[in-house]
Amino acid sequence: MIIKPKVRGFICINAHPQGCAGNVQEQIAYTKAQGAVAGGPRNVLVLGCSTGYGLASRITAAFGSGAKTLGVCFEKPPTDTKTASAGYYNTSAFHDAAAAAGLYAHTINGDAFSGECKTQVIDLLRNGIGKVDLVVYSLAAPRRTDPVTGELHSSVLKPIGAAYTAKNLNTDTLKISDITVEPATDAEIAATVKVMGGEDWELWIKALREADLLSEGCQTVAYTYLGDKLTWPIYGHATIGKAKEDLDRAADAISASLQGVGGKARVAVLKALVTQASSAIPVMPLYLSILIKVMKEDGSNEGCIEQIQRLFTECLYSAQPRLDAAGRYRVDDKELNPEIQAKVEAIWPLVNEENLFELTDFKGYNSDFLKLFGFGVAGVDYEAETSPLVKTNF
Repeated sequence: MIIKPKVRGFICINAHPQGCAGNVQEQIAYTKAQGAVAGGPRNVLVLGCSTGYGLASRITAAFGSGAKTLGVCFEKPPTDTKTASAGYYNTSAFHDAAAAAGLYAHTINGDAFSGECKTQVIDLLRNGIGKVDLVVYSLAAPRRTDPVTGELHSSVLKPIGAAYTAKNLNTDTLKISDITVEPATDAEIAATVKVMGGEDWELWIKALREADLLSEGCQTVAYTYLGDKLTWPIYGHATIGKAKEDLDRAADAISASLQGVGGKARVAVLKALVTQASSAIPVMPLYLSILIKVMKEDGSNEGCIEQIQRLFTECLYSAQPRLDAAGRYRVDDKELNPEIQAKVEAIWPLVNEENLFELTDFKGYNSDFLKLFGFGVAGVDYEAETSPLVKTNF
C-alpha cells in the first residue's frame, strides 16, 4: 500500500514504518555526534520508551552511554491492511539499530500500570541485565486501572474553581476562536491525580527495590511540563497541575525510600513540544506555533533528543545539576527565557486567521506533528508501495 497520513482532528490514526525508522536514525545520529555522556548510566529501565521524551531517553542512554536498556511501552502491532502505531515502528527501528551496534535491548509491549507488567520486568531483569542504575518514568496515558482495586480512572484537562476561556487554534479547520473549559469536579481532580500523578512511579520503584534490582547510587526521574503565564491556567491551577504536585510529593517519598542504596528521585521539567497529547490541550497548538517561530528565530529551538541530551549532561550526570528551588531538574530554561516569553506574549493577542502563517510557524508545528508518525522525514519515498508489516524484533 501507499501510506499517507490520515489525520482526524488532532489525531493521526496511522504511521509510516520507514519514516519512523528514519526519525529514530536522525535521533541516534544526533546523540552519537555529541559524544559519550561522562559518567552516564550502564543499565537503564525506561517506562514509556516508544515515543517522545521516553524514546529520546532510551536513545541517549544506549547510544550516548552504551547502556543496556529494558523498555516498556503499550503499542499496536500492524496487520496486513493497517499500520502499527508509530511507537511500535519506533521501537522496532531502535532494536535494529541497537543490534547493529552490539547493544543489549529488550522491550515489553504491555500495560505498564499493571502488576503483571511489573512482575514481568522484574523477571527479565533478574535473568538479564540485573540491577539498574537509572529508571526513567515517561508514561503518558489518559486512563489507568488501579492494580489493587481494579478501578479504572480517567484523566481530564480542566481548570479548577472556575471556567477558563482562552484563544484556541483548531488545527483541523485553522479557525481561531475563544474556547471555554468548565471547571473540574472533585472526583475528576482525584481521578486525574490517580492517572497522571506519582502513585504508579512509586509502585514501580517499590517493586524494584523489594526485588533488590536497584544499583547503589541509582537515580530515577519522571518528566513533567510547567510552562509560564499563557499556559499556566491549563497546566498550573488545573487538574494537570494537581497531578504535577503529586509527582513532586512522590519524588520526595521515593528519595526517602532509596536512602538504603544511596539513590535519588527527581522530577525533570522539560520544554513544550508538539505531541499528540499537546495538540488536544486548549491553548497549546497556538502557543506552540508561536513558540516554535520565536525560538527558531532566536536559534534556541530544541526537540526531544536535544532536551534529553542536556538533561543527561547538565542534570542527571553533572556535578552541579541544574535544579530549581523545589529540587527539580530544569531543562526548560530556553523556553522560559524572559525575552522568549515576552515575544510570545506580544504575538499572542495579534494572531488571527488571516495572519496565522505570518505571525506563527504553524507550518513548523504541523511538520513536527506529522513527523511523530513518520511523515515528512527526509530520504523517505512516500509514493512507494510499502508494507505495514515489519519484522517482529521485540
